[in-house]
Amino acid sequence: MASGEGFLTDEQREVLKIASQNAETPLPSPRLSSSPKSPTSLLSDHQLKDPAGGKAPTCGVGVRHVRRSHSGKFVRVKKDGAGGKGTWGKLLDTDRESHIDRNDPNYDSGEEPYQLVGSTISDPLDEYKKAVVSIIEEYFSTGDVELAASDLKDLGSSEFHPYFIKRLVSIAMDRHDKEKEMASVLLSSLYADVISPNQIRDGFVMLLDAADDLAVDILDAVNILALFVARAVVDEILPPAFLTRAKKTLPESSKGYQVLQTAEKSYLSAPHHAELLERRWGGSIHVTVEEMKKKIADLLREYVESGDTFEACRCIRELGVSFFHHEVVKRALVLAMEIQAAELLMLKLLKEAAEEGLISSSQMVKGFARLAESLDDLALDIPSAKTLFQSIVPKAISEGWLDASFTKSSCEDGEGQSEDKRLRRYKEEVVTIIHEYFLSDDIPELIRSLEDLGLPEFNPIFLKKLITLALDRKNREKEMASVLLSALHIEIFSTEDIVNGFVMLLESAEDTALDILDASTELALFLARAVIDDVLAPLNLDEIASKLSPNCSGSETIRMARSLITARHAGERLLRCWGGGTGWAVEDAKDKIMKLLEEYESGGVVAEACQCIRDLGMPFFNHEVVKKALVMAMEKKNDGMLDLLQVCFDEGLITINQMSKGFTRVKDGLDDLALDIPNAKDKFSFYMEYAQKKGWLLPSFGSSAMEAAPIATAS
Repeated sequence: MASGEGFLTDEQREVLKIASQNAETPLPSPRLSSSPKSPTSLLSDHQLKDPAGGKAPTCGVGVRHVRRSHSGKFVRVKKDGAGGKGTWGKLLDTDRESHIDRNDPNYDSGEEPYQLVGSTISDPLDEYKKAVVSIIEEYFSTGDVELAASDLKDLGSSEFHPYFIKRLVSIAMDRHDKEKEMASVLLSSLYADVISPNQIRDGFVMLLDAADDLAVDILDAVNILALFVARAVVDEILPPAFLTRAKKTLPESSKGYQVLQTAEKSYLSAPHHAELLERRWGGSIHVTVEEMKKKIADLLREYVESGDTFEACRCIRELGVSFFHHEVVKRALVLAMEIQAAELLMLKLLKEAAEEGLISSSQMVKGFARLAESLDDLALDIPSAKTLFQSIVPKAISEGWLDASFTKSSCEDGEGQSEDKRLRRYKEEVVTIIHEYFLSDDIPELIRSLEDLGLPEFNPIFLKKLITLALDRKNREKEMASVLLSALHIEIFSTEDIVNGFVMLLESAEDTALDILDASTELALFLARAVIDDVLAPLNLDEIASKLSPNCSGSETIRMARSLITARHAGERLLRCWGGGTGWAVEDAKDKIMKLLEEYESGGVVAEACQCIRDLGMPFFNHEVVKKALVMAMEKKNDGMLDLLQVCFDEGLITINQMSKGFTRVKDGLDDLALDIPNAKDKFSFYMEYAQKKGWLLPSFGSSAMEAAPIATAS
């Protein structure tokens, strides 16, 4: 069908179709082709003429791939410019298969075809999980606690230790009682030395979260896991408060919640629960600590009688408690001191055990250290204990079975014995003082008692003891402790003492929680209350936190205290957090002070005003009396307030510390005060000079006076 507008005829379309199909396959060489006409020749014959006007068509698939050669013929060219007679081909012609000849002198191995092989990136946690399974299985086979601990240390990745706890317990849950007992023994042995208390806690939290999944595979999962939790509490690797805290994070319908309820009600609340839990998985490897101590004592006494070192070492090995060998060391040394004839035998046994690798270096040092700590008590029964111990240590080091690093700690212990005695006596005294305070509520008497002790370097220890004793009492004593802290901060305790005392408290928070269920919350209240009472500044919380390890429970207590302080109406709530104990709220005290000063200003009876101040019963807060008296003297232009302060100072009602603090507080607020009282700075300068002449202020207040004088002059 002809067209006058440049379209191809049906015949031309057919030819192009055949040509395009053939172009998709490699063209045969013209020399080898048996076809009478190639697609190129077909195109050449038809010449793609336009029947209408002889013009080349303006559209069509084959137009741009057809060009005239130098011979005048039309040539079909490949899309990328290759192929066809008289053409150069592609720059890189890959249509033909290439064959590499390894015998070719120009052979290059880099031209060999290669294949990309995919590989997965290993996850450290997955690697850790696989490794701990083999450690656990080996431990269940050998029962070697020391080896398991060593393998776990060598594995590294300590941040993944909670997964070890989860894996150990979950594997043991599906085994016999022997493995369950072994798992509990291993956890107790790894506690603190290899796995931190926080990691133990996190591991059990993971187990509780997974309790629903465990119950699918293990029939009695809730009861078995409850036994593990209760046993951990009895073995003191989990605090009792763990159960209460964990319950708050779990839904009541979850298996984990049921585990905690079962542990608390069925096991930990039962009479003699500790003994029952230790023997729950009967017929296992477990022997109680007391039984183990008895076995060690018996074998050492048999050794004294027989003198057979080889047999004694065999018995120690059969005990199978390499992690408890420090007890062997300690008891051997005690026997050496008790029985003079046994000294050489015991030292020989310890030397043999060390050389054979039966007692490790760390266990040897730990045994010596434990004995060094109890030397004072031991000296009551063996007067020469300290002398004997000091003679054994250098001998053990010179023979190479005691690490030389013990010498330093031993010397430090020797030098610190007198210090330890002072500290022990101080602790005994302050416990009595604190108990008397809880009975009498007499702050001035307590302050006098502390001053009589004359050991201000132990002030942080007093703070720790005060709050620890209050934690185990009722709200009345807790309030009294907070009030006392305010008084001590004014009179004899520095901010550094308070900070260090709270650091000591928070460092021992885990131990405190074993005895006091909600210790963390109570400590947070004490911290927050100290900030509200101006005993600590908010920045001091950061200072305390910087002295603690980041993941310890003490850090969590500080975070809790911060949230208490920033809560709405925090001041009022924290002042009454102990249910309005013996201490008055600060605002109430301020109101009473204001009223008594107003009555004095109008009536002028000094004796009555002094009696009212005395009746307040808040000597630690008398700096507020000084401050308000000075401000009222400025406002009312009544210098008679100075007469009241003079009488209070003469009678000892307001101490020099309280007087100095009151003046300091007024000085700090002078700029604001000057907005209402224009001559406030001049007045304050006059009052300060008067107070210094009368001896009301501390000598250290002199620097403050020098700073205040230019201010007054400038105004």
